[in-house]
Amino acid sequence: MSGVWKVAAVRDAEAALMARLPEGTLMARAAGALAARIGRLLGDTGGVYGSHVTLLVGAGDNGGDALYAGAVLAERGARVTAIEIFAGRHHVAAGEAFVAAGGRFAGRLPEHTDLVVDGIFGIGGRPGLPPAAVDLLARLAGVTTVAVDVPSGVEVDTGAVSAPAVKADVTVTFGCRKPATSVGAGAVHSGLVEFVDIGLGPYLPEPHAIIPTIEDIRRWWPRPSPYDDKYTRGVLGVCAGSYRYPGAGELAVAGALAGPAGYIRYAGTAARHVRYRFPEVVTKDRVADAGRVQAWTVGPGMGTDSVAASQLSSALDEGVPMCLDADGLTLLAAEPYLLTGRGAATVLTPHDREYARLAGRCTGDDRIGDARELAERFDCIVLLKGYRTVIVDPRGLTYLNPTGDPALATAGSGDVLAGLLGALLAGGLRADRAAIAAAFVHGLAGREAARTGPVTAWRIATTLPLVLGEMIGV
Repeated sequence: MSGVWKVAAVRDAEAALMARLPEGTLMARAAGALAARIGRLLGDTGGVYGSHVTLLVGAGDNGGDALYAGAVLAERGARVTAIEIFAGRHHVAAGEAFVAAGGRFAGRLPEHTDLVVDGIFGIGGRPGLPPAAVDLLARLAGVTTVAVDVPSGVEVDTGAVSAPAVKADVTVTFGCRKPATSVGAGAVHSGLVEFVDIGLGPYLPEPHAIIPTIEDIRRWWPRPSPYDDKYTRGVLGVCAGSYRYPGAGELAVAGALAGPAGYIRYAGTAARHVRYRFPEVVTKDRVADAGRVQAWTVGPGMGTDSVAASQLSSALDEGVPMCLDADGLTLLAAEPYLLTGRGAATVLTPHDREYARLAGRCTGDDRIGDARELAERFDCIVLLKGYRTVIVDPRGLTYLNPTGDPALATAGSGDVLAGLLGALLAGGLRADRAAIAAAFVHGLAGREAARTGPVTAWRIATTLPLVLGEMIGV
């Protein structure tokens, strides 16, 4: 796992570390790592020597990092030009080192640029960019861009992009990860994020959010023992699909079958379709007749009429963990008291429009804050879908899924996720870990499917076993 920290925590950690180090040590560490990453990028397109690098330099330490890195590149034979965004204002010592190494300040862009370095704002920067920077970036469109620590113009503590901001190909972030590179539109603007350890770790408090790794998912994933049978591995009930939307039932069951549960029971009006597609699944028309389960997935494509409401009520009455998705969320929004006093874990999986129904307002700039508010209101785990899906428990413990892919934004994709998540709940995994593990593997499946053609929900579902076998090892 790795953490994500807000600006105040980073500032405090930097101050504590700098008090123990010679002046300039942290900037030297950051600049050296930045120059090395830029060197590798330039090496892919012909090498550092003779390349043309343009630095967009702000007035603070972020601009200083860029200038010191520019000095290293100039010493290696690159032609490095620095453009001041705020005329006459830059980090003085870094500027002197830059010029001494052969770099030059200029009032306009050079005729050719191989790579641009965004050193405009750091973590103390405000959202948005000065007009001069917007103009320069427009003229540099299409040039490989490396952001220093965070993309300038992104709101650092939330990842919101509410005004013009740098869109980087690579962001080299120092000391720890920040929300600006990890969640919301900021994650999109950050491109590939490369973390550089400069020694802040011992001075950082508990993180604002956690980013799991594939090693975490492998460790959490339930595996059968030699003494298990189909029942002890977990029995999942799936109430999804309907006469009108039978495919939702099939997709949810497909996602569930990829998970660790040993037995899937289906209940709903798409039973005939599910039986035909999956002969291993036991089907009934009603939840009340399904038999005992260890968890339920309820909601995808089931409708919102009185029959669907009765099915949801029956599943809730069983008092087992539940993944509540899609139409189930619409029913909950109409009757929010349904979960009052519920003892078993419940995972809500809204996209933004479903969030608006549940919360009574649209998501805002702070997606972590939005998810936390909903989790507290319903006393549930909330999985707020998006490019960087946010998972929050009622206490505020927050995970950010790093495997999101735009290809997952396709009809039925969420049905597959809900089924997989339910199977993890039935397999005995703690609800917050079940949610992040499902989102993580679902994202990997979306990426893998995208490598070989257009992504559909069915292709995500059929790719899940491959991903689980090759990447997770189950």
